[in-house]
Amino acid sequence: MNSQLETLLDSVTERGRYARRREAARAVDSVLDVLGAHLVGDDRRDLARLLPPECVPLLTVGEPASEPLTPRGFVEAVAARDHGDFDEARRAVTAVLGIVAEVADDALLRRILTQLPPGHAGLFGRTEPV
Repeated sequence: MNSQLETLLDSVTERGRYARRREAARAVDSVLDVLGAHLVGDDRRDLARLLPPECVPLLTVGEPASEPLTPRGFVEAVAARDHGDFDEARRAVTAVLGIVAEVADDALLRRILTQLPPGHAGLFGRTEPV
């Protein structure tokens, strides 16, 4: 495992208060997979370049979503993908997207939020769009 991935997983483990790195890895997989389906074009690739190489396919390989999701729908999609429980999925979403907000500059984060319906800024740990 490369150090960039280890750092990401350590951050998600801490932010999500996971007991094991394996739980953090599952959170990263499911959240980035759902996020990647809702991003298109350069924004998806630009974000992928900021994350460990192992995360790139999660953001770029999947099929685009057929319709946008509300913030609640986003969490429900993560729950349906891997976590089952809404509260566990919300913990995964806020942990992973909070780190995404830290690694992305304001311009990229603004472009990402523009692709998502209103209300998603809170999932990224932001009160207002950047």
